[in-house]
Amino acid sequence: MELSSRRPGPDVVRALAMVGVLMMNYHGYLILRGARQGGGTLYELFDPWVGPLSTRFAATFVVTAGVGVSLMTAKAIGHAERTTEMRWRLVRRGLVLYGAGLLFDFVWQGTILPYYGAMFVLAAGLFTLRSRWIALIGSGAALAGWLIRWWMYERSLDGSSTEWLTNPGPRSPRGLVFGVFVNGTHPLLPWLAFFCAGIIVGRMLATSWWRPAIAGIGFGLYAAGTLADAAAASDRMYVVLSDNPFDRGLAYTASALGTALIAFAAITWVADRFERSPVIDVLRRAGQMSLTIYLAHALAFNLFVDTLDIVQPGGIRTALACTTVFWVTATSAAFVYQQRYGRGPAERLYRRLTA
Repeated sequence: MELSSRRPGPDVVRALAMVGVLMMNYHGYLILRGARQGGGTLYELFDPWVGPLSTRFAATFVVTAGVGVSLMTAKAIGHAERTTEMRWRLVRRGLVLYGAGLLFDFVWQGTILPYYGAMFVLAAGLFTLRSRWIALIGSGAALAGWLIRWWMYERSLDGSSTEWLTNPGPRSPRGLVFGVFVNGTHPLLPWLAFFCAGIIVGRMLATSWWRPAIAGIGFGLYAAGTLADAAAASDRMYVVLSDNPFDRGLAYTASALGTALIAFAAITWVADRFERSPVIDVLRRAGQMSLTIYLAHALAFNLFVDTLDIVQPGGIRTALACTTVFWVTATSAAFVYQQRYGRGPAERLYRRLTA
């Protein structure tokens, strides 16, 4: 089946970011099953919790999701009937993804899918706002995540409990809300900042200067986050200026957003420059089936590690081998499938449920 006229860049970004997501997930889940966490430079680089690459691939995915929202809604802005229709479509997509993500969490704990769903619901109200307001909302999400973490640290120094916020019950209404916004693996405070940045980038794609602009902003954000983390000189400052992903600090958000913007600019340049290349063709087709591949990577891990006990919880080399084998297999299969059938099975079902 022929490819649609959609831009190749975002799909290629998804396909390549998937490699990092697979690597971090496989390494992390093998550690949870007994594999060793430390042991050299590779272990430090790919540490799924505090390593320099931790969550950056997922952040790139979220930025690309925001770009996709801008491209999808561009023709609706300025037309009242189309705008209303698009709002409801985004809400439906978000709610289905959120609900499916909660169910999938029983299979793959910590999945990003519910957070994607919540972002799409919020996108129903965001996509008609001016870019300056979207930037303000994204900045507010980053600031709120940082302030909550700082407040929790200060409360712990005072001996006060924050259990009502951090441990409200996993399936209670309050637990679900706090899980999405504060406590989860990819909470909207601050992850909404990546999504809002993507929406703004998506609006810039029609200009001739967008790529150097976001690359420059990306370098600036990365440098600011890195310098802030290096400036920490006390226990309090290690929290306030931390670029640890799970500290939710401004330094982390700036650094991760910076690398995501740089990666998006660089990869889309290559994709546009070599659009007719067979390699780009394979990657863009695989990128269009990223949801199917994401679901499959979790099912494959559970099958070969937990059920059949074929893969033992080894170290970083085991994770690298699993990632390579699965990504090459899944990308090749996605290329063949997309050529013949178009949308992937998960994407087709998702569109059918939310049309």
